[in-house]
Amino acid sequence: MARYLCQRILWASVVLVGITLAVFLVVHLSGDPAALYMGPEGTKQDYEVLRAAMGFDRPLPEQYGRFLVRAIHGDFGRSLRHRESSLPMVIARFPATLRLAGAALLIAVVLAVPLGILSALRRNSVLDAGAMMFALSGQCMPTFWLGILLILVFAVNLRWAPVYGGEGWLTLVLPAVTLGVWAMARTARITRSSMLEVLHQDFMRTARAKGLGESAAILRHALRNGAIPIVTALGLELGNLLGGAVITEAVFAYPGVGRLAVEAVVNKDVPLIQAVVFTVAAALLALNLAIDLVYMLLDPRVRLA
Repeated sequence: MARYLCQRILWASVVLVGITLAVFLVVHLSGDPAALYMGPEGTKQDYEVLRAAMGFDRPLPEQYGRFLVRAIHGDFGRSLRHRESSLPMVIARFPATLRLAGAALLIAVVLAVPLGILSALRRNSVLDAGAMMFALSGQCMPTFWLGILLILVFAVNLRWAPVYGGEGWLTLVLPAVTLGVWAMARTARITRSSMLEVLHQDFMRTARAKGLGESAAILRHALRNGAIPIVTALGLELGNLLGGAVITEAVFAYPGVGRLAVEAVVNKDVPLIQAVVFTVAAALLALNLAIDLVYMLLDPRVRLA
């Protein structure tokens, strides 16, 4: 276990270094960083002084080396718009995005897993067709369209929830439903496929022959043996929710990392964009490691080799 964790942490470190390289190259390919820092009001002399002060007049390998050293220490520079250190701003917003992603994932699990199990148990029935059609509709609806529709119905017309903001649990409901419905669709389909593979296995016939009830056999044997694909799907969905909540947070003006990223892109706030990308990437790497450890807990046949 310890050796496996060390290997994965080492690999994650290599991936993070690769991400810093990608961020560095994207910033330089998007234009002159000194011009972005200076703005349109600076003179040519000010521009040259800033280039020398920031090290942008040095060769690119040397610039990347300095950038990597600062990134390792958590220094991505000061936000051009907010005039604050970039990484603490992103970390301060990250819990809000984590709450939103967690609530959306909870909605997805509550809807998708029972729906997938029922579809597998009633294969090729009207219930199966209706459940998969519902799941497919959730996957086909764009999140921005569903979010606006929920705002019009439940916030504007019925006044059951706030239109925007992040204060109180009510402000979490509509954006969480928007993301949860989208995440539910693929999870329900994977749950159905996984359950169909294990429902007619020998261990299920043995459990029924020993007198175990159908519900207990499904929950204690079928669901556990078919859980690895479901956990994989949920892990991928949580990663998508963390990194892909940009549009939903912008629609609901939710104060998370996604909305901060949109503001950074609109304002060409390069240090803030770098900090957002690095933080989200680090969170996804930690999530992947957690999923691998859950595999071993669910199925003793899985060995961390």
